[in-house]
Amino acid sequence: MVKLKETVDFDSYVDNFLPQPDSVDGCEGGADKKRRRLTQKNLFQLWGLENPNLDLRPSTATSLASRKNQQRLCPFYKRIAGTPFTVDAFCYGSVKGCSAYFLSHFHADHYIGLTKGWSHGPIYCTNLTARLLRICLYVSPSFICPLELGTEYSLNGIKITMLDANHCPGAALIHFRLPNGQCYLHTGDFRASKLMQSYPVLASQRINILYLDTTYCNPKYRFPSKEDVLEFVVGVTRRYLNNHPKTIVVVGAYSIGKEHVYSAISKALGVKIYANASRRRILRSFGWVGISENLSTNGKDTPLHILPISSLRFEILQRYLASQDGQYTSMLSFRPTGDSYMLLIACDPSLLVDFVPYFMQKFLTSYHYIYKGWTYSETIGENLNLIKPTSKGNITIYGVPYSEHSNFIELQEFVQFLRPEKIIPTVNVGNAVNRGKMQSYFQQWLKA
Repeated sequence: MVKLKETVDFDSYVDNFLPQPDSVDGCEGGADKKRRRLTQKNLFQLWGLENPNLDLRPSTATSLASRKNQQRLCPFYKRIAGTPFTVDAFCYGSVKGCSAYFLSHFHADHYIGLTKGWSHGPIYCTNLTARLLRICLYVSPSFICPLELGTEYSLNGIKITMLDANHCPGAALIHFRLPNGQCYLHTGDFRASKLMQSYPVLASQRINILYLDTTYCNPKYRFPSKEDVLEFVVGVTRRYLNNHPKTIVVVGAYSIGKEHVYSAISKALGVKIYANASRRRILRSFGWVGISENLSTNGKDTPLHILPISSLRFEILQRYLASQDGQYTSMLSFRPTGDSYMLLIACDPSLLVDFVPYFMQKFLTSYHYIYKGWTYSETIGENLNLIKPTSKGNITIYGVPYSEHSNFIELQEFVQFLRPEKIIPTVNVGNAVNRGKMQSYFQQWLKA
């Protein structure tokens, strides 16, 4: 193992850990390890995190960018009916008839098309998202119109209120009230919660049209609540550090998203958070109490480190552990991957043969499985303790089903609370059969 000098620049070192796009990692394991992984099958069947249909996934920034030179028309579900407004429709350039462009949150598949050269019209978003547009994309402030959460604004005679979407930092539900009294709600991406039922604007006004995030609008998606997953992660970390004090804890995260996972560990264990300079800059822009003051600029000062979620592979993590100059003897890492439709952790790719089409295997590093026989219950979070980590040497990786989108039951409860006159799905809408299934779910929910 090659040790880095004590003067290592942690920021530069972390930045070098991004995996190559076409690389696939695996770990060696015998029959016992294979049986252990296969016994996990039905746990993730229970949560719906298996066998994703890639054709029904939301378009990614990469797939959208590959079509940037094609002339594309803004679809109806990105236009707010009866208004000159669009939501998350930046990849269509100048949209005919649009006088205001709304951005629900700062994730690439929603802001794709926004650049520092944007000049097609004003962008309305939350304050936090506005800061990210400036510091990450260098969008001209003259086009950015930040809106406070929970405050009603008037634009062209239409009342607009941004509400916390329980998704990534700055994400908003957008409520529109037209002059004729019609009310529309666009959820952007969101994780429905009971708290949303206390939002005055939702509790007091009938929603005529609901533009709904249908990422997981399928009965098979029944993964645990965020709160249950955070409690599980903190518990695992606490027990692991008690047994192995010289352990470095690594959490995989997106550029924006998964912050609550590592902030929960930081708060529970009273340790600071190390992230590279780019991530620290973004995190400080949030203005969140509990994160900004707990960021460390030196990776040797804290055992809690944040790495890109794509870099949680054994080969990369082994190099990262070696860079600690013997300060730590083992590593515990978490890969919170609910939004990826499955748990992907490093293991023997041959285990995928029976469960995943061959063309997908080059992209995936693993599934986790459990023995058949589980049935659904609303206490599904209790099954988190059945998750088994994958280990290689002194490195342990936990895949956890942490999602920032609503599961099927949460979508049902949200729709039954609002009881909208009409629901327009905004995700997985490219397939007529899938659209029909979703509409049948909506009808069943509203009849109950």
